[in-house]
Amino acid sequence: MSEPNTTRGSGWVWHTLRKPFIRYSLFALAGVAAFVVVVGGFTTTVEATNTLEFCTSCHTMSYNFEEYKKTIHYSNPSGVRAVCSDCHVPKKNWFSEMRRKLVAASDVWAEIVGTIDTKEKFDAHRMEMAKREWARMKESDSIGCRNCHSFESMDMEEQDKRAKNQHTDAVMADSGKTCIDCHKGIAHRLPRVQ
Repeated sequence: MSEPNTTRGSGWVWHTLRKPFIRYSLFALAGVAAFVVVVGGFTTTVEATNTLEFCTSCHTMSYNFEEYKKTIHYSNPSGVRAVCSDCHVPKKNWFSEMRRKLVAASDVWAEIVGTIDTKEKFDAHRMEMAKREWARMKESDSIGCRNCHSFESMDMEEQDKRAKNQHTDAVMADSGKTCIDCHKGIAHRLPRVQ
């Protein structure tokens, strides 16, 4: 039996690829490349869909946008603006951000299938959507708020007595309180109780 041709001809490539180490290395390299493409593509998509322009491009989000434009989170003396994703897709870690984005797809689906495609339908579901957001914020210890606001940077002496007392109580480790407990309706009007 003759030895395989190991010169740089067409047989050399086939002979090299038949070696298990080379074959498994190429599969591993292809797997890593596919992972990088998928994660990179997903991350790029998330960043593109976290913009204020994208969020308010949906018909029903225009209702929230008009409310939000009247709040201090949109326009204030310091010029700092919180956009939709700061509250609704807060940056905690990559996995929580991706999970939140996947869950948020249900709102996009509701828009597409007509569940909330008119102002009347949106208002009919507003309480349900608000409760879902409040629960999510409570569960995350209001991470969206805390990414910009912190008790440590608050000047409690400049706050009115009620706010000072509530913030002092909330700072206690065992209080179980978080920002959303007191600050519902800060960027959007509160739903009507029916």
